[in-house]
Amino acid sequence: MVVKKKDNQTYYNPLRRAILAHQMIEPGDKVAIGMSGGKDSTTLLYLLDQIRRQRRLGFDFEIVPISLDMGFPDCDTTPMQQFVESLGYKLEIVPTTIAKVVFDIRKEKSPCSLCAKLRRGILYNRASELGCQKVALGHHVDDAIETYFMNFLFHGKLNSFAPKSYLSKTKVTLIRPMIYLEEQQIIWLVKREELPVVFNPCPVDKKTKREEIKNLVTRIAKNYPDIREKFIMGMEQGTTEDFWTKVSSGNSYNSLIGK
Repeated sequence: MVVKKKDNQTYYNPLRRAILAHQMIEPGDKVAIGMSGGKDSTTLLYLLDQIRRQRRLGFDFEIVPISLDMGFPDCDTTPMQQFVESLGYKLEIVPTTIAKVVFDIRKEKSPCSLCAKLRRGILYNRASELGCQKVALGHHVDDAIETYFMNFLFHGKLNSFAPKSYLSKTKVTLIRPMIYLEEQQIIWLVKREELPVVFNPCPVDKKTKREEIKNLVTRIAKNYPDIREKFIMGMEQGTTEDFWTKVSSGNSYNSLIGK
């Protein structure tokens, strides 16, 4: 597979920079990749595979693709399995009843939170059982910005997810190697390389609050095209001194205004 010169600047250098800056992968690590069949996780496998083969980190590591069978009927994951095998890996498929629990038993009106919690719990446990030290997810900078706005607008918190997090319960470390990549860059790569994308059968796909926030970020980016670079700068250079710290542990703002 020939790497195009511009791909180094657009994809491989940002990925390598994120991995090294946050010490996401270490020599000899066994890295599980959570594969949903979507564009992001497929791209993550594609890029990490190239980085491993070309030893761009200066050392070797192992890749273990893992996918959860959510239990949705008529979900054909064959293209994903064939893609994984074409790169020389075996896709570990974990059967679950998540779809039944979320939509039939619990009948959640806002199912995303519960679904994500169940998915990640199963993924982390299986990765730990397979001897993986790291679990890589396909989140990019747009995901981080959207999470920031969701936490701000819905919960009054100024934070997003971290590039790297240790999970003490399963003793694995969660990493997000594509944290410096933009979603549009991923879309371009998937189209150019004709990477397979599995149809998402979730009945609430594209109908969530996150989708509303995604549209908001898109509108902001039209007026402020460098929002992604500035977001990364703010998240990495910000300190606790940038926040308001109460001297007293007395009443909260909400209690003072009667909420």
